[in-house]
Amino acid sequence: MDRQFRPWRTLRRLASRTPGAERTPGTDRTTPRGRFAAAVAAVALLVAGLTGVTAGEAAARDGKWSCSGAPVPDGWVITGYDRNGCQGAGSWYQQPVKDGIWTCSGSPVVSGYVITNYDRNGCTGIGAWYHQLARDGRWTCSGSPIPAGYVNTNHSTTGCNGIGSWYQEQIRNRMWACSGSPIPPGYRNTTFSATGCNGVGAWFMVRT
Repeated sequence: MDRQFRPWRTLRRLASRTPGAERTPGTDRTTPRGRFAAAVAAVALLVAGLTGVTAGEAAARDGKWSCSGAPVPDGWVITGYDRNGCQGAGSWYQQPVKDGIWTCSGSPVVSGYVITNYDRNGCTGIGAWYHQLARDGRWTCSGSPIPAGYVNTNHSTTGCNGIGSWYQEQIRNRMWACSGSPIPPGYRNTTFSATGCNGVGAWFMVRT
């Protein structure tokens, strides 16, 4: 028996089962207009069933343009800029954060993410930053957040396209950390090295 998926046959079945199709004025299936309306309703039902989301939900998930000064929702970042948007006031494209995404200068950094690259020409010339999830042993740009439980253990003055970078690692007992690095709870500094971290200085951390 032929069991191939036949969408139009499915649509006809859905149309015949559409609630209220017989009672809604203008949707009598015996007229061309009624058959068309029933088919449209069936298409909507089929698409909703296959995707599991509404058009509004899909648009919100993909992102949206907002005027300058509009708040950025939690968990979202700014990824595009149009200086002519919003009648000349400027507009920004906002979308949910994900691992490995370029964001415009001034975009919030979502908790758990760090900045790992910089493009001075990105975002229509205002500069862009590359956001990734934090992990043990990752170079990050100067100014990047340091997640809880992490410390900076090395420094490069030329990293991140010239703005400098820091190497982040999860804290461990008896580890050298760069000067200015946070001291995680349960640890303390014991010894200082002026030449550590490529000359910025380093502290030896041990468990308390």
